[in-house]
Amino acid sequence: MTDVGAAGSDVADELSTSEIHDVLRNDRRRLVLKRLRATGDAETVSGLAEHIGGIEAGESPPPRNVRQSVYVSLHQTHLPKLDELGIADYDPDGKTVELAANAGALEAYLNVDADGGGVPPSYYVGLGVLGGGALLAAVAGVPGLRAVGPAGVGLALAAALVGAALYDVQARGGSAGFGAD
Repeated sequence: MTDVGAAGSDVADELSTSEIHDVLRNDRRRLVLKRLRATGDAETVSGLAEHIGGIEAGESPPPRNVRQSVYVSLHQTHLPKLDELGIADYDPDGKTVELAANAGALEAYLNVDADGGGVPPSYYVGLGVLGGGALLAAVAGVPGLRAVGPAGVGLALAAALVGAALYDVQARGGSAGFGAD
């Protein structure tokens, strides 16, 4: 929620973990936030309803009844909630919405989505299985891996995992926690 102090400056309240999870547990609210992040501009409620309705219906443009259902739920429930928490500035008269001060508190959570870029989890599983197999083969003395040895295979596996993890963090727009942000 945004409070206007005596000097007229906006001060964003901290969102609790419970509030963050409550906001993000709803698909439509998540889609609103993703859309606003992607465009970087104010959106109309009808534009958001068209976009979200298309995703939900799997067709563009979405059927009128789907678009209307999304529009009503955004206007009556989801956008007022985002506005109340200071995550979005919703103008019910102008039917527009844009990101607000507290939207940044959700960044880390929104960047974890499957479509958020980075390395898919199956890559790590595959790398672990292949690396584990290669490590066992090196221990068993399989020609080719015998020269490298288990230590060499283990180091190569560790380097591949660290490289993938660093790429993943970078692709999701995060920081690996090294140095100042």
